[in-house]
This record gives sequence, C-alpha cells and structure tokens, in this order.
Amino acid sequence: MLLRILLPALLLAPTLMAQTKVFRVDDNHTVLGFKASTLLFDVPGRFAHYKADIQGDPATFEGAKVRLEIDAKSLNTAIQSRDEHLRSADFFDVAKYPKITFTSSDVRKEGDRVKVHGTLQMHGVSKDLDLSFEPAEGMNGAGVRTWSYRTMLPLDRLDYGIGAESVAAKISLKRQVELNLLLVGFFEEPKAAMKPPVASKKAPAKK
Repeated sequence: MLLRILLPALLLAPTLMAQTKVFRVDDNHTVLGFKASTLLFDVPGRFAHYKADIQGDPATFEGAKVRLEIDAKSLNTAIQSRDEHLRSADFFDVAKYPKITFTSSDVRKEGDRVKVHGTLQMHGVSKDLDLSFEPAEGMNGAGVRTWSYRTMLPLDRLDYGIGAESVAAKISLKRQVELNLLLVGFFEEPKAAMKPPVASKKAPAKK
C-alpha cells in the first residue's frame, strides 16, 4: 500500500528536479559589448536595448535554449557623431537591418564552461557561432541568488559585410572586432508552471 502511494512521487521527482527555468536578465549589470580597433586607438561600445529569452536548468543546461534579439540602433560608443556613422549604410545600416539576433541550436555544460552553439544573424548575414561562457553563481548585494555568464570572442566584421565599402574603415579600421558578453540575472520558475491562487471560500451568510 505504501509503495503504491510513493511510486508516483518517486517517478515525478526527477522531472521536477530538472524542470526548465527562465533566466530573468538583470539589465543593470548585463553588458552586450564590443571593441573595435583602429591603427591608433580602441573603440569600445555596447548595445543598450535588447531582448533575451533564456531557458534551462542552471545545474545541467540539458535542453536549454538561448535567443538574443538586439536593437542595432541602440549601439553606443559615447560619441554621437561616430554612433550615427556606425548606424549608417557604411556600417550596420540599421534602417535596412534593424535587428541582430543569436539563436542557439545546442547548449551544454562541459567541465567548468557552458558551451553554446548557434546562429548569429547580423547585417543580413547568418553564420554559425560557438560561444564558451564562464559561469558564476552567488549572492548579490541585496542577498538575492544571482548567476552570471561571461565570454569574449573575436569576430571578423567583413564576414558580415560591416564596413566593407567604407573608405574610413579601409584606411584605419582593423577587421577583427572583440565581442564582450556579460549576462547577469536570476533563474525563476516559468509562469505557466505556477499554480493559480486558490480562492478562499466564503463562509455562508448567517440568517
């Protein structure tokens, strides 16, 4: 009798333990950045506006999914005239290609790294990309359990046709651009899996 009662719970336990969770990004600390270099100096920048859809079990990452959608117009290198030039058809051509997206096809944990394989679509070009994230977990200043994932990756801007026809780029801008990602946030239970609140029963009115 006892086994009959416990068996369903035992079978359900692994499913509950490996339940997919949703990663809620901490916008105050997350950085989607890049660094370009000229012959004379570096140009650091970042994208301010983006959407992140990240789901998975932070313990195993089995079946995890990652999708980033970046607003190309939101690039910021701290100099307005330069930003406007980078948004123009000479570089990102944000009027024609307003979004930069990355969609994962495989996420796995290998040793102390999280490996993500997917497709980066930028400036009308799609290419496979491998990212190797360094994970960290701890309490933030407010005492909330927080996760972060950091990676750096060199990209050849000409693989995506960025600055290919720009005279200024041909004169002084190097082909390699360094991609810097720092994703910081919190894992939460999916809202769909949350039970709705139970309505309290009203006591019958006294006659």
